[in-house]
Amino acid sequence: MKIKSIVLTIAVLAALSAVAYFTTRPTPPPVADARVGQPLVDRTVVEQAAKLRLTDQGKTVTLVRQPDASWKVATYHDFPADFAKLATFISSLTDAKLERLVTSSPARIALLEFKDTKIDLLDATDKALWTVTLGKNPDTGSGRYVRYGAEAKAFLASLSAYLDTESKNWANPELLALKVDDVMKIEIPFADGGPVTVSRAKKEDPWTAEKTPDGQKLKADKIAALLSSLSSIRFSDTNELTDANAVAAKAHERLFKIETFDQKVLKVALGRKPEEKKLKPLAPPAEGQSALSALGTAADLLKKDADGKPAEPAKPLTPEFETIPAGPVFVNIAHSDGAAAVNALMQKRTFQIADYTFTSLPQKSDELFEPAPPPAPAAPAPAPAKPEEKKTP
Repeated sequence: MKIKSIVLTIAVLAALSAVAYFTTRPTPPPVADARVGQPLVDRTVVEQAAKLRLTDQGKTVTLVRQPDASWKVATYHDFPADFAKLATFISSLTDAKLERLVTSSPARIALLEFKDTKIDLLDATDKALWTVTLGKNPDTGSGRYVRYGAEAKAFLASLSAYLDTESKNWANPELLALKVDDVMKIEIPFADGGPVTVSRAKKEDPWTAEKTPDGQKLKADKIAALLSSLSSIRFSDTNELTDANAVAAKAHERLFKIETFDQKVLKVALGRKPEEKKLKPLAPPAEGQSALSALGTAADLLKKDADGKPAEPAKPLTPEFETIPAGPVFVNIAHSDGAAAVNALMQKRTFQIADYTFTSLPQKSDELFEPAPPPAPAAPAPAPAKPEEKKTP
């Protein structure tokens, strides 16, 4: 009986302790902001946006959605936007989450370096659908301090996006993207001997030249390299249509003509102002001396050296030249399809491309050919069959 009483007492005390704990335990603090743990921006807001605006250190980039769902860089001549770059940036926004509320204190917010680094999603009338200002990165760990609009709250977000505010960098640099299998004919220009035209009847057929030198054949790898350079052209920079280097390049263009199996014709002209050597001007005569007297007088010619021999005449001046480097390479593309986007781009700006695209092209027609293997010897004619011998019965 004594043991049962002790066990019962212990059970009662345990129950009373549990009740006391649950009735007196401290209430957990409320969540500071319901947005903590949520995405930095909801994807539906992105889908509603007609414009994306990025601002930092006085520079602004504005991208505008088009009716066909493509985007253009409004701050760079309305060039088509680099969709892959835009998609990566948007994904970084929608994947980022608010990790915690950092502070609601104006004094502390001021220490987080919120300046003019902003991302805005706007509608077609420039009304802000979503605005966030970026502060500095935390001293430890990753992420970025962010602030919505003019709210007196600062959050830490798991954002790692790079805010590129160079408008040109958002433009799609691809001027020509042609499938090699679609090319039927290429006219390759050369300064000496005129152009060489290579073609094929079907994409799987080997290339042939209209004029192949005797004992030669086309270099298949040379044609493949040429097609690789011409079928995918990207610009590195653009200039005004009146740019002096672009105008000078036109006088030194090489015009390649490409025809596709579906009867499209593309003209690709590449050129640059060539390297130039100029004679340096002679040094001006000394003060008080004319240009003629600088050459010496008759008395100077009669002077003798210490041994009494006539002095050697002065050595003639050697002309000096300065080298002016070749200008940048420019490309101009014309498409037979009037609706092709590249035609409109060529009316807006001139386009610089990488030097290698130009310098890697064959410079002489004989670079396209190599010795053909000797023909296989003719098979010997079969020996005439021997007449059958008649057997005597």
